[in-house]
This record gives sequence, structure tokens and C-alpha cells, in this order.
Amino acid sequence: MTALHLMLNIPTFKLNNGIEIPALGYGTWLGLDEKANFSTEDLPKMIDAMSYAIDIGYRHFDTAHLYRVEPEVGQVLNKKIKEGVVKREELFVTSKYHREADVEVSVRASLKRLNLDYLDLILIHWPMSITEDGVDEKIDYLETWRGCESVLEKGLVKSIGISNFNVEQIKRLIANSKVVPASLQIEVNLNLGQNELVDICHDHGIVVVAYSPFGTMVPSRAAPNSPEPKLDNPTMLEIGKKHGKTVTQIALRYMFQRGIVSVPKTVTKSRVLENAQIFNFILDENDMKTLSEFDNGYRTVRPVFWQNFTNYPFEKLPGLEQIEIPLSLRKWKNGLNLDID
Repeated sequence: MTALHLMLNIPTFKLNNGIEIPALGYGTWLGLDEKANFSTEDLPKMIDAMSYAIDIGYRHFDTAHLYRVEPEVGQVLNKKIKEGVVKREELFVTSKYHREADVEVSVRASLKRLNLDYLDLILIHWPMSITEDGVDEKIDYLETWRGCESVLEKGLVKSIGISNFNVEQIKRLIANSKVVPASLQIEVNLNLGQNELVDICHDHGIVVVAYSPFGTMVPSRAAPNSPEPKLDNPTMLEIGKKHGKTVTQIALRYMFQRGIVSVPKTVTKSRVLENAQIFNFILDENDMKTLSEFDNGYRTVRPVFWQNFTNYPFEKLPGLEQIEIPLSLRKWKNGLNLDID
């Protein structure tokens, strides 16, 4: 079956500014290797998978300056626009900024790398602010937020939001802002339900976007002693069998029914399709309750090398001295050849 015959209908949630965000996105973070270096090895596969995603109906694409892939993401988007597969206004493109004091400079740089006139959503990637040399700049995220409000006023972006903020930080931001964030992107999965944070967001019309929606379920994320569920978990398999769906589809559907957007990453076309085939069944009340019981607060993404910095949003692990921040998270170039500023 060709991509043309597969056209998926991905529903949307409404942001607090009236803009619609597709309930499933394509994540473009390719990760670091075991030596904490960015690998471009999977970038050609990502380009291929992302192109396929647009062909079958994905319209939401999640990237960041830190991911190094904005040039390629922009190439795919522009190619599909030029081919008439999709119009720019049908796309929802998110990027994020890491440790930026001058948001406008950063947004304009992203727009140049992506070759776009505007972004649909920008996020403050982390509430900390660290120099290329690994020094804590201690910039207040409220100051960075003023920069976000400014680029919103100038029309460079349609919506502004945050990422990796905790309960106290988001309450403080809401209390001291002209514009309430449209979105909060955080790790949410079966092990990490983030109920309090999700409830606060829903109370303020802030759409929660989940990264790492599978947690340690997938083998590439299965750390030693990480908790269930895994892909062969009997409870998950039973729920999957009941609905004729895979374990990962059950996990994504659970997010959707909680009112949460997911942005899973994959460079495999079959997974791109599988991830989006979650809108034609409903988990019942018992399913939802059973799945909620996997929540034990286990975090898959925990950058402990940042934990002693001002505004680090997660609980600190005891007994860790300051670990050196990987160079790849301080200084980098963008694109396949890592040669684009």
C-alpha cells in the first residue's frame, strides 16, 4: 500500500491561544553515543522516516537547536511543501532553546537553519542557563520568558512554551507572566505519570507534550534494574491482545486519553506508521486504571551533570560530585556534517 493510500487522520488538542496542536508528533532527537558524542549516523534514516511521516499524514514535528538536525528537518519540510504534499500552514513545527539569554537571536538562527518564516511553537528547553565553558550563568528563566513573549509579539512564533520545568517553577512562571505558556514538554510515560504537573497544566489550558513516552520499555532505553513494563510485560500484552494493538500503541493511547501529546522518535518507517495507528480504539476504565499502576516516579532522562546548577528541575541524586558536562552538550555545530552555526 502506498503512503498516499495510508493517509492518517491524527486528531488535535487546542492550545490556550486557540491554535491546534496535533496529538502525535515526530521527534527528531537522535541521541548521543556511549561516549556522549552526537552521532550523525542515523540522520539519513531520520530524513527518510520524516519524509514518510509527512506522506502518511503527520503534521507535527519536534526539534531543537541542541538536536543539531534543524537544517535537515527544514530540508524535508521545504521539499514536501514544494512538492505540494503539504502546505506550511498545515504543519506544526516546534523548536527549543538551551541556555539562551537572547531569545530573538536564537529564534532567528533556527528560522535560518530551518529555512522557515515562523515557528509554530518555541520552548525554553531547560530552566537552567550554562555557558559553553560549563559555568552557571544563573539567568532567571523569567527573564528568558520575557524574550519569548517578545518574539511572540513580533510574529516570529505563533506560540510559546517551556520544557523540563517542575511544579514550583511553572507556578512561579504563570504568576509572573503576561502570557501563560501554551505548552509544557516533559518526560511522561507509564513509569513517570507526573500527575500533579499534568493537572496544573490542564487547569491553565497548558497542553502537556510527552517526550520519552515509552520510558525504559524499549530496549534502547532499558537501563539496568529499570522497572516494568517492558515489551514482553504480561499485563501490557494482555491489554494489547484485547484491543488488537502492540504494547507501544497501548502506551501511546494511554497518553492520548490523558489529554497528553506524544512525540516519540524513530527512524524506522514501520514504527512511524505503528505509532500513529492509535486513534481507532479506546482503552476502558479498567485498562486506564491498570496502566496507571505502573507509575512509580522512575525517570528515564536524568542529566545529573546539571544537578548542582541553579534551577535544575529534578530531585538531586545524593553522593554525586559535580560531573563534567559533556562537551557535546556545550559546544556544537548543526547538520549532517556538523558544520552549520
